[in-house]
Amino acid sequence: MPRIAAAQTPEFREDVDAALAYALTVIAEATAQGAELLVFPEGYLQGYLTEEGAARRHALNLTSPPFAALLARLPATGPTIVLGLIEEEHGALFNTAAVLRDGKLVGRYRKTHLLPGEACFTPGTAAPAFEAGGVRFGINICYDTNFADTARAVAATGAALLVCPANNMMARPTAEHWRDRHNPARADRCRETGLWLISADVTGEREGRIAWGPTAVLNPQGEVVAQLPLDQPGLLVFEVP
Repeated sequence: MPRIAAAQTPEFREDVDAALAYALTVIAEATAQGAELLVFPEGYLQGYLTEEGAARRHALNLTSPPFAALLARLPATGPTIVLGLIEEEHGALFNTAAVLRDGKLVGRYRKTHLLPGEACFTPGTAAPAFEAGGVRFGINICYDTNFADTARAVAATGAALLVCPANNMMARPTAEHWRDRHNPARADRCRETGLWLISADVTGEREGRIAWGPTAVLNPQGEVVAQLPLDQPGLLVFEVP
């Protein structure tokens, strides 16, 4: 049975070195627990930066020497990693989940459905599929899971698992409104497609904002079969039947 994992992390903003250092401790823990896939939150590496100046300052081109240097700091073996980051290519910015294995870039998914506040990003158009531990998976980033088409595009690749990096650090009233609504929306996608789903989110508080995840695993019937507490960092490890 493949073992998948999701990290519920503190929020790091404009501090790639701190984010990477924390990620390395999580990767080591996931490796020790035998995880074959490890998911980090949306925008994890540089922070969920939606102001264009900040996003552009910290964006990474995935063919650049700085990104190669980052890959060189990752373990040579271990789980396949889905890492949320801000990507730059040909002057355009993307809200991206990079798929990494053994210190190499395997591929990427770019967020398809963008919120009004994400105007600095260009929407993605592709639904690539990947494999880890014998499980074929695709990716929807956070808001994507409110739309049936992006999950169906993953299912159409023959995937069995939908990976959802998310970042729900919101103004407290908005967070309170959405606190118990994320999993039901994702459950709809599972029931519509027959996919398993694993999500990873941030946790903590900042300047009147709060993040409550959830970091969870849902089965194809839309049932929550594993979930971390909403208010603390942690690592969720689950064996998919």
